[in-house]
Amino acid sequence: MKYELVSGFETHVELATSTKIFCGCTTAFGGAPNTHCCPVCTGQPGALPVLNKKVVDFAVRAGLALHCKINTVTHLDRKNYCYPDLPKAYQISQYDKPLCEGGYVELPGGKKIGITRIHIEEDAGKLVHERGFTFIDYNRGGVPLIEIVSEPDISSPTEAREYVEQLRQIMRYIGVSDCKMQEGSMRCDVNVSVRPEGSTALGTRTEIKNMNSLNFIERAMEYEFARQVDVLKDGGEIEQATLRFDEKTGETYVMRTKEDAQDYRYFPEPDIFDIIIPDEVVAREKEALPELPLEKTTRYINVLGISPSVAALITKHRKVADYFEKAVKAGAAASRAANFIVGVVYSTLSTEEEKDELSIKVSPEELAELVRLTESGAVNVTVAQSALSKMLASGLPLSEYIAAEDMKGVDDGELERICAEAVKNNPRAVADFKAGKEKAISALYGYVKRATQGKADIKKADAVIKRLI
Repeated sequence: MKYELVSGFETHVELATSTKIFCGCTTAFGGAPNTHCCPVCTGQPGALPVLNKKVVDFAVRAGLALHCKINTVTHLDRKNYCYPDLPKAYQISQYDKPLCEGGYVELPGGKKIGITRIHIEEDAGKLVHERGFTFIDYNRGGVPLIEIVSEPDISSPTEAREYVEQLRQIMRYIGVSDCKMQEGSMRCDVNVSVRPEGSTALGTRTEIKNMNSLNFIERAMEYEFARQVDVLKDGGEIEQATLRFDEKTGETYVMRTKEDAQDYRYFPEPDIFDIIIPDEVVAREKEALPELPLEKTTRYINVLGISPSVAALITKHRKVADYFEKAVKAGAAASRAANFIVGVVYSTLSTEEEKDELSIKVSPEELAELVRLTESGAVNVTVAQSALSKMLASGLPLSEYIAAEDMKGVDDGELERICAEAVKNNPRAVADFKAGKEKAISALYGYVKRATQGKADIKKADAVIKRLI
């Protein structure tokens, strides 16, 4: 019997507010342990929470971006459990009436992953295990979260990766979170079950907790799927449980058998009034939504004529997309500008974080000027790429690297002479090309580039070389 994977995600996203959800403590990442906390977020007796309105605004914006219905009258609940990272022995969250319900995330291939709900809640502290001891840092306790719960619509580790990537892009685009998985500001609980191919019934699920790496998510799902299939084929039953993924062994192991909702003894939070969201707040947040990544990618492909792969690389980072659009607005040909960004600018940015920040020394207007010179034929692509690399490194203007002499190019007579030399001095490459080895002609291109110091138009040279051959 063949089995198929069924998965749904519970994704915790830390919101980019400056203060915590129920107090005035900073949400800044880092800091000495237990320096970003107060009596409210450490649950001291008599300390009362006050809801941060910005948390609600950001949650509404996230819900709208994911096509959810916004519940304009809702409330908070107490989720009771006793664990060292939660000193008051309950978490303020939402249970029966979440802020957002019934949306979806569309994957690049068109499949839609349903969103069951989005609710707001407070984060817990962090346990640090060192030297045989367990230490508790409450700095993270009380940081505002939204929990985004998907439908069990994900059917492979590849789809899971696409889902998380799309979710992360959207949250960054709308400005509600930096979603830095390495810092824990986006963490996924991955629910995995299996069922016979073609069945519509859901199997018993396990939940892999606190995944903060796309690669580890894929590896954990692959292992857990294979493990569950092996159990069923051996005649066993899957036990509902909470799991942890061991990054070194690539295996999952049981932390505890899974609790059900009744184990948490949810009841309405008595210290905070019901949340009533005015229609104008929903309208304002809807107005604040930018063009979302998938919509932008589609426009770049269909309207601006950019290849799908390049469009995806440009839209992956909002600051890069904004930079690109400013260059186009300044007169740059879209396809050429995009290729310069992906081919030259990205080569100077070694990490995804650097691309997110896009702190470079060339303005969109300077890029547009370089693209215009290239498109007009005044400067060939090789010279333009070299100039852009130098500008990015130094911050000096284009005029420092492209002189009037560079823009003269190579006249037709000179190009004919050099191409003839290339054919004469590379007889083996010519013979190979005539024998059907098309790549052999690259040796002749290289000769022309060296002889003209990169100034020749290789498209023209290609035509001349092929005619001479």
